[in-house]
Amino acid sequence: MIRYIKEFILSSNKKEVKSKKIVKLILFSVLFFFIILFVVSAINILNYIKDSKENEKVFDEIAEDIEIQEIPNDSMEDNNYIIDFKSLSQKNSDVVGFLKVNGTDIEQVVVKSKDNNYYLSHNFEKKQNSAGWIFVDYRNNLDGADKNIIIYGHNMKNGTMFSSLKNVLDSEWKENEENRYITFITESENAIYEVFSVYQIENEDYYIKTNFKGKEFNTFINTMKNRSKYNFNVDVSDNDEILTLSTCGNNNNYRIILHAKKLIK
Repeated sequence: MIRYIKEFILSSNKKEVKSKKIVKLILFSVLFFFIILFVVSAINILNYIKDSKENEKVFDEIAEDIEIQEIPNDSMEDNNYIIDFKSLSQKNSDVVGFLKVNGTDIEQVVVKSKDNNYYLSHNFEKKQNSAGWIFVDYRNNLDGADKNIIIYGHNMKNGTMFSSLKNVLDSEWKENEENRYITFITESENAIYEVFSVYQIENEDYYIKTNFKGKEFNTFINTMKNRSKYNFNVDVSDNDEILTLSTCGNNNNYRIILHAKKLIK
């Protein structure tokens, strides 16, 4: 009887030791996981800071090729921009235009690549960069043939790229009539666009359609106007050309979209 009791006690002790080892292993695994998570987060933050500083330097260099001239107060635009495309193209042959969106911080040179992925992770100098750059859809031609020109940019937390595009959803932005006009300058034209729709939507492909047949464009316009958070009372027909700006929101869970029609060249 005593022998069985001793065996039972020894067995219980072994189970207790084994349980303690399992608990220690679990605690070590959890601690190791959080250490790895901390290291990865720290690396991402450092890379983000580095990328932001690199782009700030690029912004300053590009500014040398952009001249701003004051124009009359009754104009739809506050300033007249003279872009040195020759100089910019020497720095990056992908340069196609310059974009200014009133009521936001968007005032930037625009590029275009052979796909829609490259400038999601490369800056103006074609260096790997998490902020990417503002770019035109690779399917677009800027010769006036396309009915819908689409421009993309990241929604950066430091306020750069298309971060401030979210301003267009605010009622205060909408009430300022000057904010309804967008400047998009290319080598062939200096165009002004008037906003007719702003909204946010889940990620989809419909609004980035570039080619239309028959009455598809008219249906497209009506759909975009019906989606708008505000009624801008702007007439848009199938004879118009439009500009679409797109960025992500809420950790890429939805898109913030602006549509505007071309007024003048």
